[in-house]
Amino acid sequence: MPVFMNDATFLKKGFLISTDNAMLNFDIVYNYLANDSYWAKEMPREKLKTAIENSLCFGIYKNGEQAGFARIVTDKATFAYICDVFILHAYRGIGLSKWLVQTILAFSELQGLRRWSLATLDAQGLYSQFGFTQITNPERWMQIYTPYLKD
Repeated sequence: MPVFMNDATFLKKGFLISTDNAMLNFDIVYNYLANDSYWAKEMPREKLKTAIENSLCFGIYKNGEQAGFARIVTDKATFAYICDVFILHAYRGIGLSKWLVQTILAFSELQGLRRWSLATLDAQGLYSQFGFTQITNPERWMQIYTPYLKD
């Protein structure tokens, strides 16, 4: 369980999780999402800047260096969508993704929500540990999907 220093900073085993966007290393976050992720390939830099500015972001740091990231799209009252979650390759295998999800779900501004949502190709095992299940009644969900267009 994280040590709560204040509501936006958590410490564990020399790592720090913070919701302070000023700490984010935008280039590292952008490079991972645009080049290494399967879900945000070729995302334009300006789109990510706008997304970060309008979301609740959680960064993981080791000695001030970016180690991981997650972005929450939320109204902080009824709904939260967890997205853009990653741990950099050098920091995988030590439990950071579990700690990140625990921290997000315990965050005071996100308590009492009616629905949490996310989409994942390969991390169902991680999220199911925290009560996430496949969507019931998927026929009720709809979407408009517009891939990023190259400039």
